[in-house]
Amino acid sequence: MKELSRRDLLKLGGVGLAGIALSGMKVPFFGPKRAYAKMSDGAWKFGVMADSQWRTGTDVVDPASCATTIIDALNEQFIQHGCKFVVQVGDLVDKEEDRDTHERFLPTRADHVQALYDAGIGFFPVRGNHESSATAANEMTELFPQMLGLGANVFEATNFQGPAISGLNGLSYAFDYKNVRCVFIDQFVRADGSCYNAPAEKPTDYNNNAVDQVEWVNSALSSNRINRHAFVFGHKNLIGQNHKDNLFGKQLTDNAEARNSFIKSLYENNVQYYLSGHDHMHHLSTVTTDDGDSSVGQIICSSNSYKFYTPRDGDDGRETPFDQELYTIGYYIITVDGPRVTVDFYSSSSGLDYGDVSLIAPPAGFAFYLRDSFGYSLNGAGFDVAQGESYTKITDSHNGTEAKILSGLNENLETDYLERPLSKHVNTGWSDAERLEGAASSILSLWGMADNLSLYDSQLTGLLPDSDESQECDVYALSMSYDHRKIDRSRMMKGDFVLAARDADDGTWVNAVDLNYDSDNKVFKKGPWRAEYGVGTYGVDPSTSTVWAVINHDGDFIVKHLNDKEKNHPPRRRKIRHCA
Repeated sequence: MKELSRRDLLKLGGVGLAGIALSGMKVPFFGPKRAYAKMSDGAWKFGVMADSQWRTGTDVVDPASCATTIIDALNEQFIQHGCKFVVQVGDLVDKEEDRDTHERFLPTRADHVQALYDAGIGFFPVRGNHESSATAANEMTELFPQMLGLGANVFEATNFQGPAISGLNGLSYAFDYKNVRCVFIDQFVRADGSCYNAPAEKPTDYNNNAVDQVEWVNSALSSNRINRHAFVFGHKNLIGQNHKDNLFGKQLTDNAEARNSFIKSLYENNVQYYLSGHDHMHHLSTVTTDDGDSSVGQIICSSNSYKFYTPRDGDDGRETPFDQELYTIGYYIITVDGPRVTVDFYSSSSGLDYGDVSLIAPPAGFAFYLRDSFGYSLNGAGFDVAQGESYTKITDSHNGTEAKILSGLNENLETDYLERPLSKHVNTGWSDAERLEGAASSILSLWGMADNLSLYDSQLTGLLPDSDESQECDVYALSMSYDHRKIDRSRMMKGDFVLAARDADDGTWVNAVDLNYDSDNKVFKKGPWRAEYGVGTYGVDPSTSTVWAVINHDGDFIVKHLNDKEKNHPPRRRKIRHCA
C-alpha cells in the first residue's frame, strides 16, 4: 500500500476496523444513527439514491442490467435509518432490454423495491437517460403507479400534481409529505413519443425537454405554503463534473433563458437543493444564474452502479464547489425537523482498490461511513466563505438571541479533482428552548464549518473510505447573547454558565469546548473575548450579556446553566490521526 500524504491522512482519519472486518461479509453494515440531527419529536427522514446500472452479458452476477446487490444493500440502510420514502434520481437500469430476447429490465428494478414497501417505505423515481424511450415512459407509471398518486405504495404522500403537457402524466410530478414538497422533472422521450422543440430530422431528441416545464415547476413551488421545504429532483445536472450534457441541453450554454428562469424560481421559492445523478460521484456546489443574482445548491449523487466517473474541465464560472468524493458507493439521508434540514452522505468502498474502476462484480460486503454532513434552516441564513476569508461575516439572530462569529479564517486549502479551491457554505438555523432546563437563549444550529470533503486522489490505495470523515473545523470564536431574566447570577461566574453544545453521541448538552478536536485546553475567563485567547478558552461577558467560546467544531449551541450531570459529563476529546 502506498504511503498516504499528510493531507490524505488528515482527511481520512485512522484506519476503520469496521471497514476491514466487513470487507468479506455478504451483508450490509449499518452505521450508527445521527443523534444531533433530531431536534423535535416531529423530525423525520427520507433517503436518496442514484444511478443503479449494472452490466449485461454472460456470467454477470447481477441480472437484468441493474445493480441488485447494491440496491438491496441500500434498501437495508434506508430501512434501518427509518426513512419514510426513498427517491432515485434516474438510471434505474443500464439498458432497457436484452438485445436478443427483448426481455425488459425495468421490472427487475421494480421487484427490488419490495423490501421498502414491506417496511412501509415509499419509493419515488424519476427517469434517467438509460431508460429514455417512450416504451420506458409508459412502463414507469405501470411499475410505479405511485408516480401518479395511485396504488398501495403511496403511503402518506399527498397532493400529487403534474404539468398539463402531453405525454408527461406521472413522469414529471410533485407531491407533499408532511412539511415538504418534492418536485420531479422528467426530461426524456415522453409517453406519447413527443419531445419539445425537437428537430424534424431527429424527433426523439429530448435535449430541450425541460424547457417547457419551467412554468409548471415555478407553479408547483410558488403554491407551496410558507414555512414548508421544497426539493427538486432530476437526472441530469445543472453543471456536470464529467458529463457536459445537462438538465437544459446537450451543451452547458443551451437554453440559457429557461435555465436562468428555473434557477431563479428555485431561489425565490427558497429551494436549497437540486438533486441529480448522471455523474456517478458525490459533489456539492452552488450554481448561479448568468447574472449571478440567483443561485441554488446542487447535490450530484454518488454512484450506485458499476460505473464511476472522473471530472473534466468545462464549466462556465457559474459554479462554486464545496465538497467532492469520487469512486465510492453512496446514499443520502435527509432529516427534516421543522424548519431545519440536515443532509448526511454515507459511502462505502467499491470493494476494489480505490481509484477509477469499473466493477465486474459487486462488492462482497459494505461498510458505510458518514462522509459529509450539511444543512440549512428556513429561519436561518447562508454564507459563502472563500479560502482565506474571515468567518466574521457570519451573524444571525432569532427571538432575541444573537449569534456572532468573532474570529477565524477559512484556512482549509482543499481543492476538487480539477484543482478548484473549495469554499465553505455555512448555514445557520434556530430552535426554541423553552422546555430545556437552564436555557437562557434560543438554540443555534451551525452547518458547514467543517473542513471540506475532498476524496479524489486516484493515487490512493486500499478500501476507501475506511472511516467517518472528520468534522474538525478551523479554530473560531463563537458568541451568543442570553436573556438576563433567565440566569442565576450567583452561578454565572463559576464556569458552569456557558456556551453549550450538544454531544452527537448521546444528545447531552455539554460545555462547547469539551467537544473540541485535539485539545485538552479548557480555560474559563471573565469578561469579553480577546484575540489572544486560544482554542478551549471560554467565558461570560455580563457587560454585553453574551457568552463565548473558542472552538473547532460546529453543531447545535445554546447558552445555559449546566446541571451536575451535564457539568460532569466526560468530554468527548475527538482526535484524528496525524502523520509527521
